[in-house]
Amino acid sequence: MTRNYLITGGAGFIGSNYVARLIERGESITIFDNLSRPGSHFNIDWLNRINKNAFQLINADIRDKKALDLAVNDKDVIVHLAGQVAVTTSVLNPQDDFEINAQGTFNVLEAARKAEKKPIILYSSTNKVYGGMDEIQVVENETNYRYQDFPYGISEKFPLDFHSPYGCSKGSGDQYVRDYFRIYDLPTVVLRQSCIYGPRQFGMEDQGWLAWFIIAVLTGKNISIYGNGKQVRDVLYVDDLLDAYDLCIDRINDVAGEVFNIGGGPGQMLSIWKEFSLFLEEMTGEKIPVKWGDWRPGDQKIYVSDIRKAQKHLGWNPKVSVKDGLQYLFDWARKNVDLFS
Repeated sequence: MTRNYLITGGAGFIGSNYVARLIERGESITIFDNLSRPGSHFNIDWLNRINKNAFQLINADIRDKKALDLAVNDKDVIVHLAGQVAVTTSVLNPQDDFEINAQGTFNVLEAARKAEKKPIILYSSTNKVYGGMDEIQVVENETNYRYQDFPYGISEKFPLDFHSPYGCSKGSGDQYVRDYFRIYDLPTVVLRQSCIYGPRQFGMEDQGWLAWFIIAVLTGKNISIYGNGKQVRDVLYVDDLLDAYDLCIDRINDVAGEVFNIGGGPGQMLSIWKEFSLFLEEMTGEKIPVKWGDWRPGDQKIYVSDIRKAQKHLGWNPKVSVKDGLQYLFDWARKNVDLFS
């Protein structure tokens, strides 16, 4: 059955990859994006080359309620990816961060509540809703950190602790999306995503660090490491994330109202430099010079998602290994290095 999809932020990294997947399936697709993020125009050009007649592009902002109401009205599925994505940017401009992430998500929900039919809504949340988790005991090893008492990672039952304007704005959206299922019976799912990476990612120093390091190496930019480089994240290749989206939609009758932590989990942990640098040096055949800086406030020594709930309720598991995923990203960036100049 063909569905009518609305992808907010569909010109971004995750959004454009999902739109490409939907094009291949022959779905009806509308992209809602203000094209403000670096790389968004390149991603639209790429989608046009796949099939320029397969999707509609609405160049608008999720703060524009009228445009959003019109876009949402006849949709079966809304995948809400549009947002302000960097903690540092949220600290510099908390007003914009709130209006885009919190108010923008509220606008999406209200448009869906007033629509002719109740669309499925997937919300791209973040592990930042759990805050700094300073009370958790960690063990320092030679190349990484590990949790002392959480071998499976952090589950959805862990207390929320919004920290930073970004954490507050994304967390507000997270909780609104949950509650619109309870109060208005909208079929919503919240996905608290960890470190997602892959092709079409135009990374920056403060967001999309795997892509940023690779782009920096290929373009001769300086790499700065804050802290000791042993900080650990669970990383997930974008195709595996999109599998989770599809499963949520296909099983919406079973998972509406649920929250899932979606990341690589304990099987795909990577320290941001002590271990990642080994992959980079293997791919480039060179030693990578870096500049070292002090720890940044609020930087977690480790975050790893407990993905057992998604495994149980969705039948989902990451399929792409860290080594293969990083090679795919590196090959794409090297082939398209002119896009980053």
